[in-house]
Amino acid sequence: MPRIMGVDIPKEKRIDIALGYIYGLGRVNSGKILKAANIALEKRAKDLTEEEVARLSSIIQKDYRVEGDLRRDMGANIKRLIDIGSYRGLRHRRGLPVRGQRTKTNARTRKGPRKTVGVIRQKAERAVAKDSGSEKK
Repeated sequence: MPRIMGVDIPKEKRIDIALGYIYGLGRVNSGKILKAANIALEKRAKDLTEEEVARLSSIIQKDYRVEGDLRRDMGANIKRLIDIGSYRGLRHRRGLPVRGQRTKTNARTRKGPRKTVGVIRQKAERAVAKDSGSEKK
């Protein structure tokens, strides 16, 4: 399993797909990286030589921000929005959708599981309430 930028990429996948396992790289950027390194897109990750892996690593380090650096920068950007009290920062702080999506319905990924509001009765209390309701009729 080749190791690039501290990430074990899957050896059975094509290299253009396997580079997507590195945080911050997608299909488009992996294609550009492989073109710059003169590596065929169809090549499998297990077929890479040590020299090709070194070329890939050097290109990624030189031209792209990935993994820890990118995560740190994104975290810093969100923290900055929260600190200055912008609308987007408030949405991040409250755990709500940030980009204008509706929240009356949907948004469950961001809001978490539903918190039911209302009376939750025990079984015995429900039975008593049911019996008293039938006596009135």
